Amino acid sequence: MNQSILESKKAVVGEISEKLKSSESSVVVEYRGLSVREVTELRRLLLKEGIDFKVYKNSYFERAADDLGFSELKKSLTGPNAFAFSSDAVAPSRILAKFAKKHKFLVLKGGVVEGKVVDADTIITLSKLPNREGMISMVLGMLQSPVRSFAYALAQIAEQKAQA
Repeated sequence: MNQSILESKKAVVGEISEKLKSSESSVVVEYRGLSVREVTELRRLLLKEGIDFKVYKNSYFERAADDLGFSELKKSLTGPNAFAFSSDAVAPSRILAKFAKKHKFLVLKGGVVEGKVVDADTIITLSKLPNREGMISMVLGMLQSPVRSFAYALAQIAEQKAQA
């Protein structure tokens, strides 16, 4: 009996470790005070962006964090916490921070972004960045501008030569 309980605990710690390793961003939030309806709404918003949102026992999460060298994260693990895991470094921060502005009971506590432990202030800073597609379109826009100007200048030169 005790052996099966121990094995199931190890399996959960292993699951958490795998999620922490494979995610670009993992965010810890305290959800105490949110209604079931609000948590369901939050889960729906996160799921739309492909973000996994789970509740684990703090002790299991702490063990996984220790195993991966994220011991600094332990100070965030008080109270009832939930964890958001994503392959996008910015999306969880953006969605959770926006939700926390409307629902004061959701508290951003910290997380791991691209292999580094970060605090709540860093999560809030990340939340202000555009998502990956937004960043790509900004870069493409910057690259297109000089090309567009060059093409326009060539067209003007060709037009002047044609008139002459």
